[in-house]
Amino acid sequence: MTKETRALFIIFGGTGDLAQRKLYPSLFRLFRKKEINQHFAVIGTARREWSDTFFRDVVAKSIASLSPTPDELAEFTSHFYYQSHNVNNTAEYVVLEKLASKLDNDYELDGNRLFYLAMAPQFFGVISHHIKSEKIMTDHGFSRLVIEKPFGTDYQTAEKLNNEISAVFDENQIYRIDHYLGKEMIQNISAIRFSNTIFESLWNHKYIDNVQITLAESIGVEERGGYYDQSGALKDMVQNHILQVVALLAMEPPTIFTDEAIRKEKISALKAVRVYKPNEVKDAFVRGQYGAGEISQHQFVGYREEPGVDEKSETETFVAGKFLIDNFRWTGVPFYVRTGKRMTEKGTRINIVFKESPINIFRDPHTPIQEAQKIPENILTIFIQPTEGFSLTLNGKEIGQGFNIDPLRLDYRHSAEASENSPEAYEKLILDALKGDATNFTHWDEVASSWKIVDVIRNAWDQETPDFPNYEAGTMGPKCAFDLLEKDGKNWIWQPDEWYRQMGQLK
Repeated sequence: MTKETRALFIIFGGTGDLAQRKLYPSLFRLFRKKEINQHFAVIGTARREWSDTFFRDVVAKSIASLSPTPDELAEFTSHFYYQSHNVNNTAEYVVLEKLASKLDNDYELDGNRLFYLAMAPQFFGVISHHIKSEKIMTDHGFSRLVIEKPFGTDYQTAEKLNNEISAVFDENQIYRIDHYLGKEMIQNISAIRFSNTIFESLWNHKYIDNVQITLAESIGVEERGGYYDQSGALKDMVQNHILQVVALLAMEPPTIFTDEAIRKEKISALKAVRVYKPNEVKDAFVRGQYGAGEISQHQFVGYREEPGVDEKSETETFVAGKFLIDNFRWTGVPFYVRTGKRMTEKGTRINIVFKESPINIFRDPHTPIQEAQKIPENILTIFIQPTEGFSLTLNGKEIGQGFNIDPLRLDYRHSAEASENSPEAYEKLILDALKGDATNFTHWDEVASSWKIVDVIRNAWDQETPDFPNYEAGTMGPKCAFDLLEKDGKNWIWQPDEWYRQMGQLK
């Protein structure tokens, strides 16, 4: 039986979309699995004037899809309390501290408190200050701060934000969430690398030609148009999710699989990522914005026609680029990345492309070596979503006369049942924070390195006027994203748009 973790959750922004879509369902899953049971309580805070009863009804609706029994629902929601709260009003923190102390006593929580800031980053500093000044942190249990992205809008704002938080919480008390790090197959990257000699022994520039990371979304910006138009794909996806994946793929093996050892190697990997000079950005990174398009008889408007978006917006909805890592293991190996909205299919996958065999010994003996058909590369693919698993492309002999090479794919996917029953990312991350395991959270040094890499790209782009829109909704991005690889003599491995064109469902 799982040992229960005792804690008081104080959720700032407890009425918001994130709390209702992710946090409350995740807490219920932990409750159902008895990771939390009798000895926990939740205080939701926000400006709205809600009662405990109304708040519990909202929580009940948020977990309805998980089909709680009447007894489960009643017991779970009884642990929830609400306080109307203005984050700038010191007096209201005094009231919050009194409620927290009462619940700590009632539920025997041992002074353990987890503060979850599900609010805009501009409030992080003032909330952290008041948590300390009004003594909501305890001196006899743990006090941990969980914060959401975006963590700043560039390096300077991120540093200012970090200084405000660090004035109250030590780095080992701060848990910066990147929900991608909670996904099963992202966590599987380390298992695939470090538990398989066949891969780790080849995991370097001698055998790997290039690495490709794709985070594709088939949806547009939907109701997030106002937010997204101030952010864009570079800051929304590359600065955090993609660079975290790069770090996991590029890091050196840790001495032992602990949060401290893993963070150390991730930080080293990110610090080795080349920070381009402004004049180098144009050759290494491209951007795009989707226009109107049609796929499978579904028509979509362009980004500039989306609700909340400026009709002359120059915000990118697509980014593709090449990272280079300046260390002995990865010298000369490009890490190609791309991410975008309104692409052909939703999918996150990693392609590790191994180097070609230097000579095709199976060629016709009368054909010069330089004219012989090349043997296809071996490719390891890690599927992150919507399916989870991996595949390895190997070369075998085509059935019949001769020695024609036929690529074969060894493929494994988690079953639908296994994927359905695996813990959701937020469930994993909340439990990690409760247990004090920071492995799947980002350290300040990781955030800082990522912003320094991205800021140069952003600043270079801000000096130019892009020719938008430059790709149709339903495609895999603008032509310049394909040119980026072609000029290196390579191509994107995953091109789902080709199938749709063959089927006549995409122009």
